[in-house]
Amino acid sequence: MNILTPRVHGYLDYVVVVVFLLAPVVFGLTGFPAVLSYLLAVIHLALTLLSNFTLGAVKVIPMNLHGMIEVVVGPVLIILGIVFGGAAAAFYISIGVIILLVWVVTNYRTPASV
Repeated sequence: MNILTPRVHGYLDYVVVVVFLLAPVVFGLTGFPAVLSYLLAVIHLALTLLSNFTLGAVKVIPMNLHGMIEVVVGPVLIILGIVFGGAAAAFYISIGVIILLVWVVTNYRTPASV
């Protein structure tokens, strides 16, 4: 559908970082699911800062590679949610689906300045 520009996608990426940071408290995650959420916040922040779009700081990761990473991460998060079960399932399945939906509607070919 390609309705989201890279700029809007960038704002959503920063929101996802905050969601990963807050998830352990909001969803009551403990143990490995909580640690993984904090780790994913750092990884997603790094991906966003290194991506070649308006809100990227260093701009070394092309947007199409950024998109390919997200299309892999989404299903992995869904699978992790199924494996974790409980409260972690609700979070990881939801965030995996959201990442996939954002991937579907993002225009990864629009110039980075948009």
